[in-house]
Amino acid sequence: MGILDEDIGRVRESTDIVAVISQYTQLKRVGQRWTGLCPFHNEKSPSFSVNSSEGLYHCFGCKASGDAITFLREKEGLDFVGAVEMLANKAGITLRYTDHDEGEGRKHHARLFEVTEAAASWYHERLKTAPDAAAARSYLRGRGFTAEEVAHYRIGWAPDGWDLMVKALKISQADLEGSGLGMKNKAGRLQDFFRARILFPIMDERSRVIGFGGRKLPEAEGAKYQNSRDNELYHKSKALYGLNWAKADAVNAGEIVICEGYTDVIGFARAGIPRAIATCGTALTEEHVKMLKRFTRRLVLAYDADDAGQAAADRVYAWERTHDIEVAVVVLPDGSDPDELARTAPELLREAVTSARPFLDFRVDRVLAGADFRSAETRTRAADAALAVVAEHPDELVRDQYVMQVADTCRVDASLLRERLKKVRAQPRVEPQQGRNRSAPSGGKDRTAQPGSWSTGEPMPQEQPDHGNGGGSQGFDSATEGAAARPAEPIRDGAETEALRLALQHPELVQAFLQPELFTHPTIRQAYELIGTQDSLALIVDSAPPEVGALLVRLAVEPSEAESTDVLGRLATEVGRVVMSELEAEARSSPDPLAYAASIAWLKVTLDQLRSPRAEVEILSQSLAWLADRRRVTEQE
Repeated sequence: MGILDEDIGRVRESTDIVAVISQYTQLKRVGQRWTGLCPFHNEKSPSFSVNSSEGLYHCFGCKASGDAITFLREKEGLDFVGAVEMLANKAGITLRYTDHDEGEGRKHHARLFEVTEAAASWYHERLKTAPDAAAARSYLRGRGFTAEEVAHYRIGWAPDGWDLMVKALKISQADLEGSGLGMKNKAGRLQDFFRARILFPIMDERSRVIGFGGRKLPEAEGAKYQNSRDNELYHKSKALYGLNWAKADAVNAGEIVICEGYTDVIGFARAGIPRAIATCGTALTEEHVKMLKRFTRRLVLAYDADDAGQAAADRVYAWERTHDIEVAVVVLPDGSDPDELARTAPELLREAVTSARPFLDFRVDRVLAGADFRSAETRTRAADAALAVVAEHPDELVRDQYVMQVADTCRVDASLLRERLKKVRAQPRVEPQQGRNRSAPSGGKDRTAQPGSWSTGEPMPQEQPDHGNGGGSQGFDSATEGAAARPAEPIRDGAETEALRLALQHPELVQAFLQPELFTHPTIRQAYELIGTQDSLALIVDSAPPEVGALLVRLAVEPSEAESTDVLGRLATEVGRVVMSELEAEARSSPDPLAYAASIAWLKVTLDQLRSPRAEVEILSQSLAWLADRRRVTEQE
């Protein structure tokens, strides 16, 4: 059950792996390879290498390796079929399935995307041309939206009619309900879900429309904000507005900005910060964090100061620890928001992002900023309040640095604060009150989505990072099904691995000299025997055992600068020493030791000749052929 092998091969051949991986990390061409920081683990020096001609990648740090399909599986949390479909869609390839039911299910999903895409286009045209959208157009102009922005973000208008969109697009009830665009009312008629609202299409990271966020006009009745209800395509706990536009700049900048509303996202882009995204009327969730970690490990919160200050500290610290991320907070001028600053003072917005502060630093500063330092008593109370915040951090070294900061600010002895901190941490924790989750932000601010305030009452589950590899595999992923399946100890690099690397990258230099029997390590030998058995290396890895496939990928992406004669000489020497030990052992146990004398003497002379920096090619050829024959006889015995 899956996709036809022929179609999988077409997708692999049509995919530019460098272009795929460059969406998640910056790659730089070095000779015939591409290198960069590994997108799977945190590192400061590049250890990630890509072989564009073979379509393979390998990290010499965390040992992640594979092809474009594997990469998308681990970065996007897709199954094998989903990753192939994603690549096929980019390449314009129509896939065929081996199972009729599975094919129908995929077609149904694709049809729902066609429905949401058609609806987005219809709503957008209504905003641009319909007479009843005049008030919406006037409102957007008053908010500073240009025609280019309206077109880029595909902003639309849902007219105030019960079923105008349903009738115009002739959507079936099943597709209407599956896409969240409508429902059957009590009268048994199909009805539009959105009415009399400005609509912002919500897209997934592949720019496919999955839902909508709607805002009513100021003078209209009803709730100010209305998002799509969860359906087959849209799940608010996973949806992030603007990720499709933000991910490229997030990779380049090494951070992503998280804000509250759709207009905030657009405001950040207007100010030259196109790496902003927004939660869709819900708190930031574990699923959101795992999704964002695919592109960057630095999350910058651009919420209201109150909302950021009330964020669930235990969740933030658990996310930082579990997912190896860093959370920082943008400090905006009092009474302002990103949308407003983008229109009135974009330089202040850019500076605020540049100066974003670590989460704990922000929270401690919030406590101390409102403290009274005029007396010893008030300074002590301020220190206690700050310690309560510091105590929540799980890292002792981090806590101690903030203890010293609080001591300096409150003019209190640091050693006394350390003792006090121990008592605070020993006390039973009182769970904080539930964070605000209002239908509209305080202060009368006009946002185009509900704020992303962070709920605080639910404990943070301690999960391990999940690259999205489910049960079962298909194709290439059988060789690299995730970190757990990779060998705990890599094969030691030496003459055998270097010879195998040359056989992969420059077969014309060594193929006349090498035979399988010259490889003493079983995994290396098996890998060598597979070379040339398929039309491409990717297909070889596809069918190879996991440890063999991982070795082939690693050696294929790592360039070889060694001289072929040097490598062959080292290989002959290593194998010769092994054979010499075998011959001497056999001679000692044989009733006729002299029968081995000629072979031992010849091999000793040959090993001496191989020590020369430039051993003659004839010597190399003779010695390697003799050693291969000798090992072949030994194996047969």
